[in-house]
Amino acid sequence: MEVQTVGLRSDGLELAGELYIPHGNKAVPALCICHGIPAVPHDPKDRGYAALARGFCDAGFLTLIFNFRGAGKSQGNLDLLGWSHDLQAAIEFLSALEQADTNRLSLLGFSGGAAVAIHRAALDSRISAVAACACPADFGSLANEETGAGCIQHFRNIGVIRDSDFPPSIEMWLSGFQAVSPIHSVDKISPRPLLLVHGDADEVVTLEHAHRLYQKAREPKELLIIPGAKHKLRLEEQAMAAVLNWLKARHPV
Repeated sequence: MEVQTVGLRSDGLELAGELYIPHGNKAVPALCICHGIPAVPHDPKDRGYAALARGFCDAGFLTLIFNFRGAGKSQGNLDLLGWSHDLQAAIEFLSALEQADTNRLSLLGFSGGAAVAIHRAALDSRISAVAACACPADFGSLANEETGAGCIQHFRNIGVIRDSDFPPSIEMWLSGFQAVSPIHSVDKISPRPLLLVHGDADEVVTLEHAHRLYQKAREPKELLIIPGAKHKLRLEEQAMAAVLNWLKARHPV
């Protein structure tokens, strides 16, 4: 495969990404992988998503990973509605590549990134399939300004909110989490296929969230529960093998 360092532009911000290109000269299905909300400071030695991208590329998918605003090497501050804009920029980037079969453009999201993937897919008919891992149905823990202020301080501490004057309004920042909550939009993905994957030992997003999303979603939909799996499903071989097989069945390479 070929690996390229790429830069995306979203709302005037530079976002860092990597593109994994399978061998060959035919158009292939494209996949954008969306990371979750960081829980710890950025570690440049952590190449977990890169390893994941290599696996999907090896299977024949033109695969893009990138850092949402505020995360990793990307500019900006954590803002979930802004993350939706970032994912739109990533979709535009993939759609413009000659190697991409634009009729087969899937999203794979984890936790907060899965929420953004569902929100974006509901708005963009170019998305052909969505796999959402450990996805919250909503962000209830950010329901009030007091809780939100504590979250903002935490995000400052780990370096994903970087500017002292951000956010200009806690209320507006919190409203972004409400707007992106997948429970409001998951039913709009149909008739495109949706896969929900969740661990029954998830210590961050309880299994109840997956059941709520599955109930609200319309066909075609699948819910896969991984026994004993916790929140970081990208580290669960069974979960990632199931996602790959699901994508290959819908978008043969």
